[in-house]
Amino acid sequence: MNRRQVFLSQQQYHDLRHSLAGTEQMLLAHPMPPDSGKQGPQLEALEIQTATLSALILEYTAGADIASLAGRLDRLILDYERHQQALGDWLEAPDIAPLDIQSAVHEFEEYVQVISLCILLQRSDLLPRFVALFDRAGYHGEDTLVEDLLKPFLAERLDLDEWYHELYTPLINAIYAEDRAEAAELLEEYCNQWYPAFTQAPWFDSHQQVDDSEYVGYWAFEAAAIAYLYDLDDSRVKHLIYPRDLVQYARRFSPPPIPSPADHD
Repeated sequence: MNRRQVFLSQQQYHDLRHSLAGTEQMLLAHPMPPDSGKQGPQLEALEIQTATLSALILEYTAGADIASLAGRLDRLILDYERHQQALGDWLEAPDIAPLDIQSAVHEFEEYVQVISLCILLQRSDLLPRFVALFDRAGYHGEDTLVEDLLKPFLAERLDLDEWYHELYTPLINAIYAEDRAEAAELLEEYCNQWYPAFTQAPWFDSHQQVDDSEYVGYWAFEAAAIAYLYDLDDSRVKHLIYPRDLVQYARRFSPPPIPSPADHD
């Protein structure tokens, strides 16, 4: 194991990898009780979706070959679709999003992490399916960072100057900084403030759990995706949450051009 973060031990990796891989079989063997109604399938779908994402991040943290991770995204997007359908059935709201990206910063982070993994691993073909789960819920054209991640790949993304969470301000400003040195400073600032902003996230400080640790890695994939798409100088970024080798992998491929506002007129 050639781990990318120091907190993951060999034993933790093997134990958690086995546990996550068995999530679906465990739920088949021990389904939700019948009286849970439609909430039961929603909770099961959520647990499977969470396990699939956790397993992907765990493999990256443990040192897996980057190119090998791209194939995992097909199942991940399918699990988000299944969870969204089960959630909609339970709440009788067929267009509800599978994450509360407006109110919960860690759920917004999960959203942009998945978008960014699709971008960095060269699986932009999956973006229309994943983003549709949120666009149908009314999130299209609501957040600058989301739109700036998507505009090179999806038509009719919007140019706007508003976003949900203050945390992302330095990263957004890095995109629009006219001076490359200033953009590099803002990228560094963003990465330095990233981890302390997630004290309410369920995974915060999971590396400090002695028993049954659910730590899979802490990664600002969105910072890497922005650096890749907008050709930002990331040489100043030293923080361990920045997936540098994932950016280096992505830079083997030319990013698509960034459309200008005039392109939408």
